[in-house]
Amino acid sequence: MCELLSPVGDFECLKAAVQNGADSVYLGASSFSARARAKNFDMTELKKAIEYAKVRNVKVHLTLNTLIKNDEFEDAVNLAIHSYNAGIDAIIIQDIGLASYLLKNYPEIPLHASTQMTCHNLDGVKQLEALGFKRVVLARELSIDEIRYIRENTSCELEVFIHGALCISYSGQCLLSSMIGGRSGNRGLCAQPCRMYYNLLECSKNGHTNKIDDGYLLSPKDNLGIEYLPELIEMGIDSFKIEGRMKTPLYVGTVTKIYRKYIDYINSSTDKVNIKQQIHKMLSEKNEKTNLSDLEMLIQVFNRGGMSNAHFSSNGNNELIYKHAPNNIGMLLGKIQNYNNNKGYITLESATPISIGDKIIINNNLYNVSELIIKGQNYKNASVGNLVTIGRVKGNIKNGDTVRKIEDSNLAKTISPSYIENKDIKKISIDGTINILSNQNISFKISGKSGFYKSVQFEYISNIMPEKAINNPTSKDRIKEQLIKTGNTPFKFDSIEINYDEDLFLNMKDLNEIRRESIEAFKQKMLNSYTHNLPMINYQPVRTPKVPNTKHIAILINELQLEEDYSNLTINIDDLYIPLKYFINNNYSSIISSLTKNYTVFVYLPNIIRDTFLDKLDFSKIFTNSIGGFVISNLSQLETLKRYKFDKCKYIGNYTLNVYNDESIQFLKQLGIDNVTVSPELNIKELNDYLKNEKIIVFGKIPVMTNQYCYLGKSTKCSPLCDRKCLNGKKYFIEDKFGSKYRIIPDPTTTITTMYFDKEINLKLKELQNIRFDFLDENIEEINKIVKTTF
Repeated sequence: MCELLSPVGDFECLKAAVQNGADSVYLGASSFSARARAKNFDMTELKKAIEYAKVRNVKVHLTLNTLIKNDEFEDAVNLAIHSYNAGIDAIIIQDIGLASYLLKNYPEIPLHASTQMTCHNLDGVKQLEALGFKRVVLARELSIDEIRYIRENTSCELEVFIHGALCISYSGQCLLSSMIGGRSGNRGLCAQPCRMYYNLLECSKNGHTNKIDDGYLLSPKDNLGIEYLPELIEMGIDSFKIEGRMKTPLYVGTVTKIYRKYIDYINSSTDKVNIKQQIHKMLSEKNEKTNLSDLEMLIQVFNRGGMSNAHFSSNGNNELIYKHAPNNIGMLLGKIQNYNNNKGYITLESATPISIGDKIIINNNLYNVSELIIKGQNYKNASVGNLVTIGRVKGNIKNGDTVRKIEDSNLAKTISPSYIENKDIKKISIDGTINILSNQNISFKISGKSGFYKSVQFEYISNIMPEKAINNPTSKDRIKEQLIKTGNTPFKFDSIEINYDEDLFLNMKDLNEIRRESIEAFKQKMLNSYTHNLPMINYQPVRTPKVPNTKHIAILINELQLEEDYSNLTINIDDLYIPLKYFINNNYSSIISSLTKNYTVFVYLPNIIRDTFLDKLDFSKIFTNSIGGFVISNLSQLETLKRYKFDKCKYIGNYTLNVYNDESIQFLKQLGIDNVTVSPELNIKELNDYLKNEKIIVFGKIPVMTNQYCYLGKSTKCSPLCDRKCLNGKKYFIEDKFGSKYRIIPDPTTTITTMYFDKEINLKLKELQNIRFDFLDENIEEINKIVKTTF
């Protein structure tokens, strides 16, 4: 059966997820979490959270999914071990060094490869499975057909994001927040610059710049994946993940409850042919308690300009971005037809139900609805189409202003008891057998039936012996009636077998105590079986040996120009990196041939090569022994290149592998990578660990985003109807409110857009030995000058 995995940012969210039907939850500790701004859990709170969830048959996954620096490594290992010992069911990890260390020294700990590892094709899944990962969280950019292809060709557990906020960039491949303000998304500190306002600029060859679009151009709508559930369930996806560790418990509870409903319906349905039509019908049916449909409730709790099907459709998505607002806009209530400033009355025709207690927004100001008037009469609720006056609303308001409902009080009343009241809505089925026999202490045996309790049994022997009845013996019905009163516990008895000698008398207080003690001991036995006692290992940091004090220079030419004569390169370089796209384009064959004769040329692989594109590539026909090797930009590419015999080739690890520590370097070298380019997010002090060892980018504008989206065609997939601005020879930029211009380069063969930072890295440190220059717009004369004058 598939798992419904819900987000948890605090204890109320945990209750909301568990009580509304989550099979598992994922949460962060107070450190090393990709949502560092969520409240998260310290170790004491984490233990309480694990116990709360496990007692209710819900698994807990820990998000230890940030990149780890050398001086943090031991703490990260300790956190992983302590968490597993406390009962964590799996740990979600991004850092390959941390993963390799845990897989080697603590193979008992189940590891899940975070979506931050940018696993986007079958080779990536195979590589991670071979390394020892139990589960892979797939990139959110995959279509339903690509997911199916991966599922059909691997037995590894697969997790798919099914609902919630989307990043515009492939996760793990965004450096924008880090480069702008030092807040790394790879470290859980993303400042969300993608939710800011931008201009889209077109620049002609003569330098004329024209604004062709503006708005929140990098801000995707949230994903709504319910209609794809039947296909995903049928193909055998193991886990459906809801995004939202920064969201409210109302959001967590509502989304979990609705997805639980549809997963259960699909699993129980016998009409698989018409199931999608039935789902669409169910989504539009009104709920009696809220007067909203399931679709409206999902939109109400959070939406950025509506919802979209994200990247699921193989036909592409032209509605991914909502450029008019970057935040939750709620539901449209209507436009103000009349505003009485003196009384604070606004009048409008309601486009959605409205009730006392709802929260509305007008011009970014929040108001509580405390008075509803229809035709001079006060009401608690108003339906769609009513001309309604809302009272006690004052501020900078005018006729024509838009009013949106940001929170529905009836929905809150329906969901909030699950996390505010200390009640268990979700009950675990158990069976009981009680022995009440003459001259024997009463015993009560409880047996579990599912989940963590499936093989758990506990027999409680009390110190209570039944008395012989004088007048009124206690009946079996009375005994059963008392025992099934599990009250505010997470349990319910499906059956109770009573072995009972007649003519005995029992005190109901004694029975209550026996039931309480038995359930508590039964629960504790289960919890004890899911905690561990792994020993701590005395961590010894690895340090890479120093190499001889000789310079090794590599340059990357991101954009080859047909009109340039590359024989005019006069610099002494060791390696020349040329992007893959030029090796498969016959127009550049003569340039490639010339460069391979004069330099050691490496094929610079892109960080994203989807299966649909990879299937068209035959590396053995494209590449010959004239190349020096490959720059590996994603772990999947090691698996891809295994299929070919490039015995004399070297592999260079690109910075997109997000290398932050020595453990990562050593592990990548064990996989066959000869040299590693460390992350440009590391500062000068941190780079000192690597100065004599691994490659460092010393110059260039680096990519800060890799988007499965074209800002020119406004789609996730190229269309024959597109006017192909990407081929007109002009340059395009995304401009922020400070005037910074980020070059964007679309690729019409893959619909991938690469965004480059507006400022160059420019490190002038004489002691650097293993260095790399990245060139984008520079001509040959500029390349020669920059390399020669840097040292």
